[in-house]
Amino acid sequence: MEELGELKEIVGVENVVEDPEVLDNYSRDYSFVPQRKPLGVIFPKDVFEIQKIIKWSNEHGIPLTPISSPGGPRFRGDTIPSLGGVIVNLCRMNRILRVDRRNKVAMVEPGVTFDQLRSELEKYGLRPYTPLLPRSTKSALTSYLEREPITIPKDHWDMLDPLFCIEVVFGTCDILRTGEASGPGTVEDLLAAGSALKSAMGPGGFDPVRLVQGAQGTLGIVSWATVGVGLLPSLERLFFVSSDSIENLIEFAYGILRRRLGEELFLVNNFHLANMVAEKAEEIGNLSRDLPQWVLILNISGFEKFAEERVEYQEKDAKDIAQQFGLELQTSISGISGDEVLKVLKSFSREYWKFKYKGCCQEIFFLTVLNRTANFIEAMYKVAEGEKYPKTELGVYIQPLMQGVGCHCEFDLMYNPTDFEEEERIKRLFIRASENLVSSGAFFSRPYGPWADMVYSRDAETTIALRKVKELFDPNGIMNPGKLCF
Repeated sequence: MEELGELKEIVGVENVVEDPEVLDNYSRDYSFVPQRKPLGVIFPKDVFEIQKIIKWSNEHGIPLTPISSPGGPRFRGDTIPSLGGVIVNLCRMNRILRVDRRNKVAMVEPGVTFDQLRSELEKYGLRPYTPLLPRSTKSALTSYLEREPITIPKDHWDMLDPLFCIEVVFGTCDILRTGEASGPGTVEDLLAAGSALKSAMGPGGFDPVRLVQGAQGTLGIVSWATVGVGLLPSLERLFFVSSDSIENLIEFAYGILRRRLGEELFLVNNFHLANMVAEKAEEIGNLSRDLPQWVLILNISGFEKFAEERVEYQEKDAKDIAQQFGLELQTSISGISGDEVLKVLKSFSREYWKFKYKGCCQEIFFLTVLNRTANFIEAMYKVAEGEKYPKTELGVYIQPLMQGVGCHCEFDLMYNPTDFEEEERIKRLFIRASENLVSSGAFFSRPYGPWADMVYSRDAETTIALRKVKELFDPNGIMNPGKLCF
């Protein structure tokens, strides 16, 4: 294509890919979003090349779809170029620009993976905040931009966390730095003056990072961000709290969260815990049957100073809370030790853990409050039963957010992608369950693929407001069109 010749001048011939086989890989993912092959894939190296690419896109009216991770799997449909155009792959921008141990902040580019970030932070006695078992090739910055839930709710103060300041190139070609990074002066000037680039608010009372977060690349492309990181524990003790009643564990979780005890805290059903720890697919079924119906994972950690004392008093307090609800803190469960789960939580793999059982998975996730999750679980079970999907193979994951103010509730449907009939059944279940949950009050804050119509058709005022925002920051509609309500 003639227009791609101009892109080759911007990023170099070797950084523009037009190979049909490569393009075919970008045309689809594991979601139910229709396939669409891009015209090409380009690999910029810095913010100035991104700015030139967006200018080129505006001049030619060719859409851009940004991608950050160097490898898949991808299964939410947000990186499929719905209207064609060019894929902007940011994996070359993979530098960790700065680590500030004192303020627990790292500055990263979009191509930095969780595996890369963890390895670098460990040199400073730090660790990244991560979602549950991310793959090693997952972009850390993209995860934070997409508001994927982190597993340490006591450190999650705001839905932005752990994202602080960003540099973004909007669809207008304008570069904006947010929060403390907005000035006065350059980033280098601010750092020299002692700024930690930690405050997300700004410039002024404006908070544009909230527009970009969750936008699926429809407003602009982020070239770097400062993100919060945590201290690396020197002592950890992981406990299981199990029950056949999810309500009992929810009340216990509220007690732990109010006192801000522990670090990692989340709930899974027996099937998902088996998925996490089993090495082979054939082990999952038997292990799942041996486990209690519901398990809460609580990891209590100590750090550099008084680590043992910290773990001891938090363990004692947690046991007192458990006793109030007739529960018990266990260091092992059905032959699974706490150390074994800790090892799993710390290990990132190239293979996505939810694909272990049957080869593929569809996720249904939304925001709610902890004490409503039992109702949503029951509703999901009923829909699954209607589609003859065994609830023993339905993964459930509940992640408290913002110190327990809300939670991420997730249902995972496992299936064999090579079995056409099973795939069609899962597709029907996915759509039906999603519609049922939306109607029941589930808040789909990250509306990928078919969720977008379900969400925005119910809220005309928000849709109108978002389209006005789109007109301001991407007036020609070249940034990932066809996503959200655009």
